[in-house]
Amino acid sequence: MGFAELLEEAGGFGRYQWLHVTLISLPGLMIASQNLLNNFVSGSPAHHCSLPTNHSSRYNLSHYQIDEKQLLRAFIPMDSSGSRLDRCRRFVEPQWQLLAANSSANVSQIPTEGCLDGWAYDRSEFLSTTVSEMIQTIYMGGVLTGAIVYGGLSDRYGRRSVLIWSYLQLGVLGCSSAFLPSYSTYCAFRFLSGMAVSGVILNGFSLKVEWIPTKQRTLVGTLTSFFFTFGQMILAGLAYWLRDWRKLQLVVCLPQFLFFSYTWWFSESARWLVLNRRSEDALKSLHRVARVNGKKDIEDTLTLEVLHSHMKKEMDSSRSTFTAYDLLRTRQMRRISICLLVVWFATSFAYYGLVMDLQKFGVSIYQIQLIFGAMDFPAKLVALGMLSYLGRRVSQATCLFVSALFIFANILVPAGNTHTHTHTLTHRVY
Repeated sequence: MGFAELLEEAGGFGRYQWLHVTLISLPGLMIASQNLLNNFVSGSPAHHCSLPTNHSSRYNLSHYQIDEKQLLRAFIPMDSSGSRLDRCRRFVEPQWQLLAANSSANVSQIPTEGCLDGWAYDRSEFLSTTVSEMIQTIYMGGVLTGAIVYGGLSDRYGRRSVLIWSYLQLGVLGCSSAFLPSYSTYCAFRFLSGMAVSGVILNGFSLKVEWIPTKQRTLVGTLTSFFFTFGQMILAGLAYWLRDWRKLQLVVCLPQFLFFSYTWWFSESARWLVLNRRSEDALKSLHRVARVNGKKDIEDTLTLEVLHSHMKKEMDSSRSTFTAYDLLRTRQMRRISICLLVVWFATSFAYYGLVMDLQKFGVSIYQIQLIFGAMDFPAKLVALGMLSYLGRRVSQATCLFVSALFIFANILVPAGNTHTHTHTLTHRVY
């Protein structure tokens, strides 16, 4: 508790912490957009086979009053569900008899062919997308790599330095992605952007928490997560407004340059500085924080000797070198590590399995994205109450159990019942 006492001497959770936490949390508005961007950048618009070339003159359609819906009914069969046009087949010859109100033709016996003239896309939902399912996998691979790489770099070079670099990397690569001419290059840039997102999240969280007194961390952590909640809702609005993947990519990445510009104001973690034998720099950071918090006489009471006396135990322990093996070396550490791995896998697998496949809910993707964001408000308020009164273990177990019930219940809902499927989103409250 040595460093916690130093924080209290520097003003506890004062003016500096309020400003510091707000500025670090603000990028969450756009980081949420990065994680869910693929739903709109690579969304799959409704489509069907293009009609045969010169079909109007070929079948003398100018002499008949046939609207587009009737034309598609005659040329394109319905898919197996019977609710939409087939995406990969068309009739070899138009089936005009299907336009009759009492038609009972056996469509399965009618000859069909592939989309010889390409596809026609419905542009009412998306004007332009990359239409690829692999981009999200590549991006998440970058997030995983970034967690490993930037986590290690932050321990070596500091949270602030790696955070500054991550903002710059995300801004440059993210904006450049909007202008790339090839799919392979875009995938590479999204991978590197995913790495940068990990750098922002991990180092932003570390730098934020290490300047907050222990008592306020649960409350501050929950409240600042609402920036991600608003970010999900902002993404729905931006995607609905822009509709073009290049414009959307550019708009959600440009703010990273703003975040990069003010990150230089942050003080490096004093705890990290002390543990890396930079006590004088740590003392300067503590004095600066104290002055912002209104404790101008701190330099007389908080000296190097006081700093070392409070941090002696942590400084001694920092001389030891630890590896990933130490997480499994003892029985107690194995139990904790394995439990955390399982819980994180289950939580992430369920969350991303739902949130990255919004089109399958059968309603407007913009509406469902907005619902996902809105559900975070009650979810986080409930989480805050549970953590405060039930503790972490009971809260975690309860949330996982209730989430599993809702997800399994969703399996029993008949296909096409979009409203009931959408209601299962309420499991995210847990």
